[in-house]
Amino acid sequence: QVRPVESGGGVVQAGGSLRLSCAASGRTLSNYVMGWFRQAPGKEREFVAALGRKGSSTYGADSVKGRFIISRDNAKNTVYLEMNSLKPEDTAVYRCAASTTYYIGRSIYDYDYWGQGTQVTVSS
Repeated sequence: QVRPVESGGGVVQAGGSLRLSCAASGRTLSNYVMGWFRQAPGKEREFVAALGRKGSSTYGADSVKGRFIISRDNAKNTVYLEMNSLKPEDTAVYRCAASTTYYIGRSIYDYDYWGQGTQVTVSS
């Protein structure tokens, strides 16, 4: 069983950048499809990005494409979400998740293991 742990959230001004990290001990993250989701108050959990076992990536809403980048450092067993040109509407709790499927899912039901999340707040 893999237990993702997120870090790197915080408060940033609009236009700024943050890099979120997702680490897990005891399991090799490259053996899983890894995804990032976010949930703003009063809204449903939203798919942000995912990374396949072989390194292919996919992104969610058009609003994050070109601004967010998902990557993995196998030596550190860590998955990252680099977020640039942040906007107030990016404010949410960001959660990392691991999937045992062999496709890159975009639904919360595709993912088996979830971290607790890290808060990202973008001020205007």
